[in-house]
Amino acid sequence: MSRFRVLFKSTAVRLSALYILLFAICAATLVFYVTAMSERLLTGQIRDAVRQEVEQVQRAYDTGGMNLLLRTMERRARQPGANLYIIAGPSGDILAGNVASVQPGVFEEIGWTSAPFGYQRYTDGGGVERRHKAIANIFVLDNGLRILIGRDLGDPERFRLLVRQALMVALAIMGLGAIIIWFGIGRNALKRIDRMSDASKKIMAGDLSQRLPVGGSGDEFDRLSMSLNTMLERIEKLNEGLRQVSDNIAHDLKTPLTRLRNKAADALGVADGEARRTALEGIISESDQLIRTFNALLMISRVEAGSVAAEMSPVELSAIVADSAELYEPAAEEAGLGLSSSIEPDVEVQGNRELIGQAIFNLLDNAIKYSSDTEGAGKVSLKLSRRPDGICLSVADHGPGVPADRRDDVVKRFVRLDESRSKPGTGLGLSLVEAVMELHNGRLELSDTDPDKPEKRGLTVSMIFPAKAA
Repeated sequence: MSRFRVLFKSTAVRLSALYILLFAICAATLVFYVTAMSERLLTGQIRDAVRQEVEQVQRAYDTGGMNLLLRTMERRARQPGANLYIIAGPSGDILAGNVASVQPGVFEEIGWTSAPFGYQRYTDGGGVERRHKAIANIFVLDNGLRILIGRDLGDPERFRLLVRQALMVALAIMGLGAIIIWFGIGRNALKRIDRMSDASKKIMAGDLSQRLPVGGSGDEFDRLSMSLNTMLERIEKLNEGLRQVSDNIAHDLKTPLTRLRNKAADALGVADGEARRTALEGIISESDQLIRTFNALLMISRVEAGSVAAEMSPVELSAIVADSAELYEPAAEEAGLGLSSSIEPDVEVQGNRELIGQAIFNLLDNAIKYSSDTEGAGKVSLKLSRRPDGICLSVADHGPGVPADRRDDVVKRFVRLDESRSKPGTGLGLSLVEAVMELHNGRLELSDTDPDKPEKRGLTVSMIFPAKAA
């Protein structure tokens, strides 16, 4: 019983019940409409047949007088399935005819009877009440006699009842089938909801790897499950990122904080003013590096949370890339590198100018930093072009590169291939770039610049933006 109670609480079942109720109302209306139209059609045909009989009888009276009228009516009355033929006196008493009696008051009307009237046949038993119904046309002869020609309504009534009975049976069968289908749909929907509920309980218990079931039919349940699964993947990724950040902060920031403390302790013991100044400058430098690290973390968190999504607007990507190349060209020359750029003009994307600029700065900074110590690294290339799959902004260097099996790692926070941490940096540059690309519905691609040179394969980082809708 509780199963049915839960079943009737289902939205699908309630909607199905409402549909069945509306269907039943429409079907019942159709039944009464069809039977009424059928009865009206048959009654019209009967009236036409009676009208023709009246015309023929009147013509016989006009042609041969009373004798021909009586012979005509007698001949027609003896035919199988004959109409009603009655001759009555001026007072309404039946003088002749093929019926035993009619309902009182019938002969008081002239023309069509206003309503079906009852009559009794000669073949009816003596104690049988009038149970036959008929309609008739009554006209008066010049000698005062009243002639009634009518038609029994038994056939139309039986036809009407037959049609109504057939439609009601069909309606009952359809209703029964609808109820069976209704319960089937409700049970199926309830089972799918139960499976989704079971998966949700596991997720709420902390197992974010669980996903809502997708049946593959593409219906509203599947669309809802896919949307929720996408949300769960995003939540799982953010939680994993948060866990990694916590672990990495504990490991990667412990060293600079320890170094900062040691420098502060050393500065306390220095008596010489110049040495103390140098020690304090080192403390400030370490503090600035820590501030930059936390600023980068905050920026990544803002981008991943989508808090800057509302600041999106059409931006001229070509101009941003050109400004970045101009800004970093002196830094590349100071590192002994050349910075070349190939920028396709009039490239526009929907995005955030500051975030895109920061991502380009990070890529250029990494390219210059990791190419400057590589002999014969040559140059850093900056390229903006349109591709069939979108708009590609790439930064290529000719440094040591990143092994293919580590490319998924280098975009994680605080991950650096330089295990000794001899180079300046936080290990957050590519993490920020990837977060920016996710915010812009794009993607980040890493590939070798020179695959044929294992020692100096270089690294090409490509930011793929979706093509701007026309």
